[in-house]
Amino acid sequence: MSTWSNWEVFRGELIGTSILVLFGVGVCAAVTLRFSKAKAAGWVVIAFGWGFGVLAGAYTAAPLSSGHLNPAVTLGIAVDTGVWSQVWVYVLGQLVGAMAGAVLAWLVYYAQFDANREKETAVATLGVFSTIPEIRNPVANLLTEVIATFALVLPILAFGLTKGLGTSGTQTLIVAFLVVGIGLSLGGPTGYAINPARDLGPRLVHAVLPIPHKGTSDWGYAWVPVVGPLVGGALGGLVYTMAF
Repeated sequence: MSTWSNWEVFRGELIGTSILVLFGVGVCAAVTLRFSKAKAAGWVVIAFGWGFGVLAGAYTAAPLSSGHLNPAVTLGIAVDTGVWSQVWVYVLGQLVGAMAGAVLAWLVYYAQFDANREKETAVATLGVFSTIPEIRNPVANLLTEVIATFALVLPILAFGLTKGLGTSGTQTLIVAFLVVGIGLSLGGPTGYAINPARDLGPRLVHAVLPIPHKGTSDWGYAWVPVVGPLVGGALGGLVYTMAF
């Protein structure tokens, strides 16, 4: 899968994914929590926050691991190349990094989370960390995540066919805007996890952090933003291999 050692891949994905999730959970906290200057700034702000998180994280991780930052992307690449030896290293780094980034975002907004002690004005906090569907329909939610992740992974693989994008670093910038576009276009039904680590890591952190009135971590839904993106990533790799 790469010319990097397991240790380089692990630390690259850990650092890059932690930056991604720090930005992403951070923007969700900024828009959601009381006493935040960005409160109620809206979905467009959230989509761009996650996109800039991808930009910063992927550029940072690129010299060490090429900056997958997403098990679905790693899976799609493995399906295309047939190289599976480092998949577990990528995924482990991504999951640990996602947890670390969520903890860092919690620390940044610690005072705002602490202000959630006021029961009368408390807000549920899971949506800061992980995705929540607007309409809970497991089949529809799963299809949304499959299609949205397919729309992420297939273009990422295809971008590699354009000469100069990877060398110049422009490819990472385009992927960041792709994530923004997916959020704006396809993110409405489920909040667009499109990344198992991005959802599962922060959900685990939400479950254990001492957040006042934090509400449920919704483990009954947690499989959807894991399985859906993995299926979508695999399909993206398969279609790329067959079509290109």
